[in-house]
Amino acid sequence: MSKKEKTGRVVSTKMQKTIVVAVNEYKKHPKYGKYMRWTTKFKAHALEGTCREGDLVTIEECSPISKEKTWRLKVVVEQTQEL
Repeated sequence: MSKKEKTGRVVSTKMQKTIVVAVNEYKKHPKYGKYMRWTTKFKAHALEGTCREGDLVTIEECSPISKEKTWRLKVVVEQTQEL
């Protein structure tokens, strides 16, 4: 069975070894049928600390690491420019 993968932007890197990733998804409204954008935040395990806020990353599902962390950083797709 393959693991689920999601791509999103890093919103926060303030925790140790943890990043918060915001994933935008388009879902169909159950009653009206209109496609709406839903934003969901996931906490992911990132050991290296190579991510910064604004980076585009891919995360994959894993076994629970803590109460809220069930995702792991797979790859940094695009890094933001330094100011």
